[in-house]
Amino acid sequence: MTATDPAIEVSGLTKSYGDHTVLDGVDLTVPGGAVYALLGPNGAGKTTVVNILATLLTPDDGEIRVAGFDVRRQPAEVRAAIGVTGQFSAIDELLTGAENLRLMADLAHLERARATTAVTVMLARFDLVDVADRRARTYSGGEKRRLDLAMTLLARPRLIFLDEPTAGLDPRSRRDLWAIVREQVSDGVTVLLTTQYLEEADQLADRIGVLDNGRLVAEGTAAELKRRVPGGHVSVQFHATVGLAAAAAAHPAATTDAEALTLQVPSDGSIAGLRRVLDGLDDDGVAGLTVSSADLDDVFLALTGRAAKVPAAEVPAAQAPAAERIPA
Repeated sequence: MTATDPAIEVSGLTKSYGDHTVLDGVDLTVPGGAVYALLGPNGAGKTTVVNILATLLTPDDGEIRVAGFDVRRQPAEVRAAIGVTGQFSAIDELLTGAENLRLMADLAHLERARATTAVTVMLARFDLVDVADRRARTYSGGEKRRLDLAMTLLARPRLIFLDEPTAGLDPRSRRDLWAIVREQVSDGVTVLLTTQYLEEADQLADRIGVLDNGRLVAEGTAAELKRRVPGGHVSVQFHATVGLAAAAAAHPAATTDAEALTLQVPSDGSIAGLRRVLDGLDDDGVAGLTVSSADLDDVFLALTGRAAKVPAAEVPAAQAPAAERIPA
């Protein structure tokens, strides 16, 4: 795989458990060196996609290539190219943080000197030096998540899967992980992220796919997706009722707040749409103006017919694969 090749190519991916269809013809391309976020409600199939790409599940049908390798014919090559951080921490809580990292170095077959250096670097990079010799069961949720991600990145994979990586973390720990992801991408790493935190996708993703009922129902940048749904508006505040009344007459679809002297006009967020609102307004009568676009909550609701929920398992525990870490 060269720098210009797609990191992930998926065509016609299907997966069912008995009569229950989890993935129904998913097509997906992730460019190298980018963050691609998969959004979707509970049961949409996000974790199933990650497990198939990571060779933990066998697809029923479809062509799937990861890092240039076919996931069915070349699973060993795929595993050697990737790192995976799943929904649930894969650390060994009976070991210390440093021991967990050394274990991962052994699984990745790192030469001893390189392994020692990598462990030292990861402890420092993820702010775990002070707790390196404590058993992981004593770690806070944020510390466990940082250790989990450090183990994934220890062997410097060029492609990483992050499946709900910040679920259950406090806002500060979440933002710390965002900074780590941005740092990896700036170094050329490709990230496939699944999340139900819409702000997370908005902050991190170069492109976003919305998965619902096993199908990719929309794809694009955050800005492109926001333009597809209603919810944007221009809010104009006036000095006096006379200006408000005149503007309301010119924009019959607008919402008027006589007490606040504001007029809220639906808008698609484009320059042309803004000009249509501004035309005819008296500059002296306007006290202020704000432009708001639809957010990813609006997109999620419009495309899936439901609001985002707390992350949960996508398939019954008896059918889902056990948590497993892929050595990079």
